Amino acid sequence: MNRFLLATLAVLPLKLEAQFTAREYAQRRDALAARLPDAAVVVVLGAAEPPQDYLEFNQNPSMLYLTGIREPDAALVMRKQGGQLTQVAFVLPRDPGAETWTGTRMGVEGAAKTLGIPARERRTLDAFLDSLASSRPSFFVVGELTGGNGDGVATRDDQLIAAAVRRNPGLRVVQANELVEELRGRKTPAELALIRRAVEITVEAQKEAIQAVRSNRNEYEIEALIEYVFRRNGSERPSFATIVGSGPNSTTLHYNAADRLMQPGEIVVLDIGASYKGYAADVTRTVPTSGTYSPEQRQVYQIVRDAQAAAERQAKPGMSARAMNDSANAIIAAGLARLGLIEAPDATYDVVRGGQTQQMEQYRLYYMHGLGHGIGLEVHDPDQYYFAPGLIAEGSAFTIEPGIYVRGNLLETLADTPRNRALIARIRPAFERYRNIGIRIEDDYIVTDKGLEWISRAPREIGEIEALMRKPVP
Repeated sequence: MNRFLLATLAVLPLKLEAQFTAREYAQRRDALAARLPDAAVVVVLGAAEPPQDYLEFNQNPSMLYLTGIREPDAALVMRKQGGQLTQVAFVLPRDPGAETWTGTRMGVEGAAKTLGIPARERRTLDAFLDSLASSRPSFFVVGELTGGNGDGVATRDDQLIAAAVRRNPGLRVVQANELVEELRGRKTPAELALIRRAVEITVEAQKEAIQAVRSNRNEYEIEALIEYVFRRNGSERPSFATIVGSGPNSTTLHYNAADRLMQPGEIVVLDIGASYKGYAADVTRTVPTSGTYSPEQRQVYQIVRDAQAAAERQAKPGMSARAMNDSANAIIAAGLARLGLIEAPDATYDVVRGGQTQQMEQYRLYYMHGLGHGIGLEVHDPDQYYFAPGLIAEGSAFTIEPGIYVRGNLLETLADTPRNRALIARIRPAFERYRNIGIRIEDDYIVTDKGLEWISRAPREIGEIEALMRKPVP
């Protein structure tokens, strides 16, 4: 076998046996219906066709979860009546002219065959809803809804439902997004297999990116490598905007411009995630441009890693997710106090809001985000522990991602109060020493019948990362 063929085989995506059947989608819809009262009508609205046909289309996660339909302008209507569930899918019709530009559609016949339920053309949706509304049921709507709070421009879904209410005065509408999100919080074995593959691809990209990080390279070079590795291994796209943040950019949580030249002696945050068949990964590593962490970088890094390890010890099936958070917070607060960046683990500072002075924990000056989040059809996907009773359980998939960020302008942002001025005077020497160091370590975990599993096994200990960076770039 020649060398080219061997190299090609090495980068082919692994065959994945776990796929979703029509039966699994039907079971998800049945589970949703079981949570609703009798005489309820469920209206699930998919994402719209992009305004320009050269833009990428991505289906709304809940429509994808309940049907698997990956085409725009789809809808699903279910009616629960007398213990019976009737279901109808609505899709765009076959249209050779449109399909020349945007690809072949399922059409009505294809949708009915794929889903195993009746299907109709999308243009008939309004009339169908009106026919159901005549009996005055409650409409439980799943879609992109603002809630009618007036905080933003009405979405297309808002407009569709508002029009139905105008045509049918007295129609009761209930937002049902959270009902579907609760179902999505528990991943099936087939979903966990897709998450696992997304993470495998992301770990491969992390390894190659870590080896490629060097001073005097631009952030976008590393970004390009990461996204190339994603596509090379079968990922359809990044699951969020790739973050390659060096030096001061390491302290901006969602920095994604990737347009800065990395300098000697700096730190680089690599926060990346591949999407595989719609399922997201999210893995972060923080590495030195010199290949070796400075003493200051090493100290901050170890605090963050210790906080992550403390959270991991609490991340067991049946345990409260809050215990993970509390453990990590305690380690970070103690570590920041040890470095002199805060006065004490339980110390506070003044925050002035609306003319009122409030107290905030000092460690939050450097650690302002949550410990982690669920992963799945979205990179910030619901997990079981989001809902009562807040426990980690089989089918959970989530991240643990503590961080410390010494932003260069931090002291300038504090309210000008006597207490804060005294705080600034005490911590300024340490602040100057650690300025512009941002460290985040993020890993992905799933819970199966065998317990918790760490699935994002990219190098993360200081010695492991430095050893990888000493290896020649492949």
